[in-house]
Amino acid sequence: MAKLGDTVKGARVLSARVRAAEAADPEGRMSLIDHIRELRNRVVKIALALIVGTSIGLVPQVYNRVWHFVEHPFCAATINGHTGCSGLGDQLVLSGVLDPFMLRVEVAFFFGLVVTSPVWLYQLWAFVAPGLYRREKRWTYAFVGTAAPLFVIGAGIAYFAMSRGLGYLLGLTPKGVLNLPPVSTYLGYFFGMVIGFGLAFELPLLVLMLNVAGVLSHQFFRKWRRLIIFGVFVFAGIASPSPDPLTMLLLAGPCVVLVELAELLIWMNDRRRAARASLYEGLSDDDLAALGDADPVDSDRL
Repeated sequence: MAKLGDTVKGARVLSARVRAAEAADPEGRMSLIDHIRELRNRVVKIALALIVGTSIGLVPQVYNRVWHFVEHPFCAATINGHTGCSGLGDQLVLSGVLDPFMLRVEVAFFFGLVVTSPVWLYQLWAFVAPGLYRREKRWTYAFVGTAAPLFVIGAGIAYFAMSRGLGYLLGLTPKGVLNLPPVSTYLGYFFGMVIGFGLAFELPLLVLMLNVAGVLSHQFFRKWRRLIIFGVFVFAGIASPSPDPLTMLLLAGPCVVLVELAELLIWMNDRRRAARASLYEGLSDDDLAALGDADPVDSDRL
């Protein structure tokens, strides 16, 4: 009976300690080990989603459609008076025994990465969200909902402008020389263009996130604005080496518009912060502390 009483007493003490820990840390912060375990679980879920998406991409019917989509910019490029994939030279080639298999894996992984993007974006969001305040979570919902469309728009513009750059580059081949680009080289160019411009369209969103987090001010951004726009045009010119200026404007123009829109939102956000700060001018530290204790929900919304 004495041992049973000691066990019950120990259980009560442990329960009291747990309740005390919860009361001391109502936000539910996790230790470093818990963060590592949480990260491991999220990474495992992302890996499983990518495996499922890649497996679907390996299905012959799906793979054939995705491959036609990938090779379309090359086939649509005009090279020395004819289009690519026409059988008149300038065709994509494979030169190894394992190359057809590796090509299927790379294309299927690209398909899985795109199809499962909502899954791994959500997993990244679920890992970061517990450490954010309520106001930051509201902003993050908007950011996550905007990131995917911006990436698709940038990648889509690069996809439709890619054939012009390919036509110019392959058109530099001297007459009498047969140019047979390896598939791996073309895939590197394709993925670089699509992913590069998709990420470039995320730049204004990243700048806005830094401003919301209080890291970047409009005054600092205004100093670097011209350099950012210049960098966008340089990147567009390198990615599309065609001498046609329309192609460069097609790639850089929308991104510059997004940068200008981000600057406007940053300016509005800084003005809102300045107006909010003026409400508390003249108050002592004790008054500010009393306001925070009186209505913590409203102070979190500010």
